[in-house]
Amino acid sequence: MELSRAGDEHGLFYALDLGGTNFRVLRVQLGGREKRVVKQQYEEVSIPPHLMVGTSMELFDFIAAALAKFVDTEGEDFHLPEGRQRELGFTFSFPVNQTSISSGTLIKWTKGFSVNGMVGEDVVSELSKAMERQGLDMKVTALVNDTVGTLAGGRYMDNDVVAAVILGTGTNAAYVEHANAIPKWTGLLPKSGNMVINTEWGSFKSEKLPLSEYDKAMDFESLNPGEQIYEKLISGMYLGEIVRRILLKLAHDASLFGDVVPSKLEQPFVLRTPDMSAMHHDSSHDLKILGAKLKDIVGVADTSLEVRYITRHICDLVAERGARLAAAGIYSILKKVGRDKLPINGSKMPRTVIALDGGLYEHYKKFSSCVEATLTDLLGEEASSSVVAKLANDGSGIGAALLAASHSQYAEVD
Repeated sequence: MELSRAGDEHGLFYALDLGGTNFRVLRVQLGGREKRVVKQQYEEVSIPPHLMVGTSMELFDFIAAALAKFVDTEGEDFHLPEGRQRELGFTFSFPVNQTSISSGTLIKWTKGFSVNGMVGEDVVSELSKAMERQGLDMKVTALVNDTVGTLAGGRYMDNDVVAAVILGTGTNAAYVEHANAIPKWTGLLPKSGNMVINTEWGSFKSEKLPLSEYDKAMDFESLNPGEQIYEKLISGMYLGEIVRRILLKLAHDASLFGDVVPSKLEQPFVLRTPDMSAMHHDSSHDLKILGAKLKDIVGVADTSLEVRYITRHICDLVAERGARLAAAGIYSILKKVGRDKLPINGSKMPRTVIALDGGLYEHYKKFSSCVEATLTDLLGEEASSSVVAKLANDGSGIGAALLAASHSQYAEVD
């Protein structure tokens, strides 16, 4: 996909961002080159767990109903010209075989989703049919992966953005590559000479990845064994579960929680990454917050200070490993595009911005600061002074709305 450099898109556009346990609906009023994003509003909706493993009709009907409800709240600050259909950029953060700017077939589900009857189907068609069933008159003009959306949104705000990385429920990265460096490329080169590469790096696997017995067992019991290995080491869907498995092993082998193994601790995914983050960030002298979390999640009312410290240490190890592996991925992209060291001719290194999005990066501060510190270590002091990690909050939503605008059916009319 080529990124537009125009920046003069204007009008009202919607975006739907589906990529994890929540989805987001968003509307933006674009004001062209001068005003950029005039106004934006969004709403986040949780997906009931049963819909993540149900049928495509149930899932898309639920999403389209939420979207229709959101459209009903459109205020007077947003202006849709008379006689025009609302247009939507659809961010769909699962591996897709993209067949055009507004169509693509699902390759496989990831991140705990396993919806029946969707693999090989066009995701835009499924959403469009659900919107019709809701009586919602809206056209999907762009299908976007979240990393590509974040890259488009980041680039719109800052032209030095070279890559976008998602660290949330799942993980992925996209970057801007010189078209002549793409072996798979056939046909005419794009005008800009650049192309966006969606790496789908979550599915990376290698013998060099440091898999522990806990990772191997979790992978074996997952909905997609042998797949998304890199993602299973570093993303928000899995970090808390790795901690739970370590705690369970210690409960069995070392009576960590006393003579009886807490039955709640036997439940897969009972310990979520936000809980892990809260335990990890507890800086009180007696780790009171951590103790309260263990009581809520594991059902152990009284834990000794030693048990709390051990638990926090486990959170620290799992988060640090994930963050360092994520930083290694970012470094590999910088190396690929030649932004990992100072130019040989002695000229100044260009400013290089990485747009980062996702709840894990945004909310888990010890994780995100470890990503940044590791990146600095890998780059070295001189090169790292030109590299900026920038939180692109909801970058993928804005990016999807922008791409919907730049591919609007009314683009020729304006």
